[in-house]
Amino acid sequence: MHIRRHFLIAAVAAAGFTGLAHAQAVLTVGTDATFPPMEFTENGKRTGFDIELVEAVGKAMGRKVEWVDIDFKGLIPGLISKRFDMAVSAIYITDERKKVVDFTAPYYAGGLVAMVKADNTSIKSPADLNGKKVSVQVGTKSVGYVKDKYPQVQLMEVEKNQEMFNLVDIGRSDAAVTGKPAAYQYVRTRPGLKVLDEQLTTEEYGMAIRKDTPELTAAVNGAIEKLKADGTYATIVKKWFSNTTK
Repeated sequence: MHIRRHFLIAAVAAAGFTGLAHAQAVLTVGTDATFPPMEFTENGKRTGFDIELVEAVGKAMGRKVEWVDIDFKGLIPGLISKRFDMAVSAIYITDERKKVVDFTAPYYAGGLVAMVKADNTSIKSPADLNGKKVSVQVGTKSVGYVKDKYPQVQLMEVEKNQEMFNLVDIGRSDAAVTGKPAAYQYVRTRPGLKVLDEQLTTEEYGMAIRKDTPELTAAVNGAIEKLKADGTYATIVKKWFSNTTK
C-alpha cells in the first residue's frame, strides 16, 4: 500500500514537473497578422518583421514560440487575461498602455516618413517638402501633421493608400507621407521608389508583457540585446526595411 502511494506521489510530481518544463519551454505570443511588413500572412504562413524577430528572440531564449491570432483591439485584454505570455503586433509604446502592461525596451522606431521617386534630387530631407505636391490619405494623422509642419505644401488628399502611392509613381505628386511600415512595404514590391532616411516623426514599438511577469520582460530584453550584438537583428531589419526591392 505504501509502495503504491509513494509511486503515485512520484508520478504526480513527475507530471507536474513535466508540465512546468513545457510551460517554460513555450512562449505564447498574441498577434494580429494583418499589417505588412510587420506581420501578415503569405501563402498561408505568418511572416513579417515582428514574426521573424520574435522567432529569433524565442530561439535565443531556448523557447518555442506558439502564436495566437487575435484582432488588434483584443491584444492587451487578451494579454492581461493570460491568453498568451506576450503581445507583439506593431504596438506603439504609450503612457496609456503602460498603465496596464509592461513593455520591453523599444525594438524598432515607427512613425511618419516621406516616400519619393528614387531619382528625385529635389527632396533630400523632410524640410524639402515645403512648396511640393504631397499626397496623403484622408483621415490619417499625416494630413494634420503635414498641414501644421509644412504650410507651403500642396496637399493632395486621397481615399486609399494605393492612390497615394500611385500619384508618386506617375509623377503627379512629388512625395507621399505615410506610416513607415506601409511605405517600406510598398518600396519592397515596387522598383523606382525610396523612403527618405530622415523620419518626420518617431513612435517606438515595444513587446507588451504582463506586469506580473517582470522576469519575462528582463529575459526578452536580454534576448533582443543578444540579437543586436551578434548581427541577427540588423539582418532582419535590412530584410524588411530596405530601400531596395527583393
